[in-house]
Amino acid sequence: MYDVCIVGAGTVGMNIARALAKYKLKICVLEKEKDVSCGCSKSNSGIVHGGYSDKPGSLKAELCVQGNRMYEQLERELHFGYRQTGSFVLAFEDEEIPTLEELYQYGVKNGVKGLKIMDAAEAKRHEPHLSDAVKAALYCENAGVVSPYEFVIALAENAIENGVDLRLSHKVESIEKNGNIFLIGTSQGPVEARYLINAAGVYSDEIAALAGMNEYKVTPRRGQYVVLDKDQSHLVKSVIFQVPTKLGKGILVTTTYHGNLMIGPNAEEIDDKDDVGTDEETLRYITETARKSVPDINMKRALKSFAGNRPVSNQKDWVIEESRVKGLINLVGIDSPGLTSSPAIALKVVSILEQAGLTLVANPDFKAERRPIIRLKGPDFAGVVDSPDPQLNLICRCERVTEAEIIDSLHRGIRVDSIDAVGRRTRAGYGSCQNTFCGPRLRRLIARELNIPETEVAEKGKGSSTMIERAKRIVLTKM
Repeated sequence: MYDVCIVGAGTVGMNIARALAKYKLKICVLEKEKDVSCGCSKSNSGIVHGGYSDKPGSLKAELCVQGNRMYEQLERELHFGYRQTGSFVLAFEDEEIPTLEELYQYGVKNGVKGLKIMDAAEAKRHEPHLSDAVKAALYCENAGVVSPYEFVIALAENAIENGVDLRLSHKVESIEKNGNIFLIGTSQGPVEARYLINAAGVYSDEIAALAGMNEYKVTPRRGQYVVLDKDQSHLVKSVIFQVPTKLGKGILVTTTYHGNLMIGPNAEEIDDKDDVGTDEETLRYITETARKSVPDINMKRALKSFAGNRPVSNQKDWVIEESRVKGLINLVGIDSPGLTSSPAIALKVVSILEQAGLTLVANPDFKAERRPIIRLKGPDFAGVVDSPDPQLNLICRCERVTEAEIIDSLHRGIRVDSIDAVGRRTRAGYGSCQNTFCGPRLRRLIARELNIPETEVAEKGKGSSTMIERAKRIVLTKM
């Protein structure tokens, strides 16, 4: 029996798992997919927000600012990919400038440092490729970018190394309380735990309902994105937002941690929580809106599109609390800035568990550091295709991913048996050729290392395929 069982292996669930691994506890994480970070934690903007967007006094405001301040230390320990870039919110009309001033005041009340309202000339000195239509901008020094799926993978690997039991392909199907014990029925058999944490993202309302709480409703809000080649990254240094609307922070322009330009997302409330498709009309809207901020974006350099669903609940703020079922902690509607806030959310959940009666004794053997998979390669790196040395043998030419990195990614406590999953860990296939060159090589290497037939190596995760992404790439180049 476990002390704590966590449902959901996304950024919130895995931050909680790692935070709890610092104590002498028996912990498990249940995830219905075959890998971690397969929901909105994988498919989001990867922005570490500054903390000026949310109403002072809300959980979002409190935990966003606290979480933002934790990323530098987490990066030093886990090596997942984070850098501080700063951000701008652009006003294109005089009528929008009061909104910048309101956001500035929100930030001041929330304790955000490094805020400044700039006129157009000063903003363009920072970001020369901004549109001439910009009237003013709010600058936030402490915003940044992160590789979101690498963050979750790093958290999971470190949690596993510290004794957390990760159970993939375990869909939760029932929850019963027998005395002080939760009996959790899954697709792979029962699990027992004294405390249960619902961190299931867009499915958090369904998990709560299994425990008899039907008051929550989570609506998926789909956001579509376009990723462009690294040769477009010169267009921005910071994260570029437009004045937000009631549906969210709007279309942004940013570089990813690894240097690709990325634009999006839109905000569309849909019915199907599994629908992460993209469409030409929306991609056209995203392109046109992004060019309002940065006109020189060359869509002929588009690599792919993707979408993610954010969990928007019927509650006014995030739900992070012990439920009326004692020992069950619900986290419902953790939408943006959930990624930014997730380390702070984990600390809050640990505190709630302690107040609920969980005894916390420090684990003296806790290991904070996790080795990176991706090796930084300088200009003298001598990697070549088909080198006999795994440290030099390039499997992916575009991203300079070596055989040694691929092998390392396959033997870290999480079974990785698809090209897509290896790509999330190493960036193999994420370059200009989009798997055309390295796909077959990856398949052979994965099959060899796992001692399975090549036919058993899956290509992509649920709901996507290389053929679809290439077809959409052709559409994007016409924009």
